[in-house]
Amino acid sequence: MAIYDLGNYEGLLAEAGAFHGDICGGIRIGTRMTMCGLRHLGIGDPRGADKKKLMVFVEIDRCATDAIMALTGCRPGKRSMKVKDYGKMAATFVNLETNRAVRVVPTDANRRPTADGGEPDLAKMSDEELFRVLDVEVPLPPEDLPGKPVRRAVCARCGEDVLDGREVEAAGETLCHPCFERRDYYRIRA
Repeated sequence: MAIYDLGNYEGLLAEAGAFHGDICGGIRIGTRMTMCGLRHLGIGDPRGADKKKLMVFVEIDRCATDAIMALTGCRPGKRSMKVKDYGKMAATFVNLETNRAVRVVPTDANRRPTADGGEPDLAKMSDEELFRVLDVEVPLPPEDLPGKPVRRAVCARCGEDVLDGREVEAAGETLCHPCFERRDYYRIRA
């Protein structure tokens, strides 16, 4: 039995829960999403022999992302995970060796209560019941791939480094996004 077969769900769930700190609904569905995505790509050992083959794009910054991190070994800091926080429970798994990618999106089946009002048993549900799996293309320029920075720029206003093509050229200046947009997620205290 391959590690990401349904028979290993409980063990993988426990592993994801230990990484996250508890087992909640997001860890449950994230575990199944990971299993589904890896099976569709034919990746059997994402933390070992296949670790250089996998990149994941997650679309939410919630518990499911922790499950995906725990079970794949992909991390933003290793540049093998990209967090695109659209607030959507979805993940795209990319096989860098074959360029094949699948986007896994839960159906509402995982939210439907059972006849007794409890949570559905995700271990007993098929991928087809739980997910919509779409074959997608993910263009990956060199500056988005794992590895050392491809290029570096300096923002003309704040003087901070901007890596891997994330700078903006505007009115003859090279700027970081916060300076270009004249805003950021923080404010400097007076």
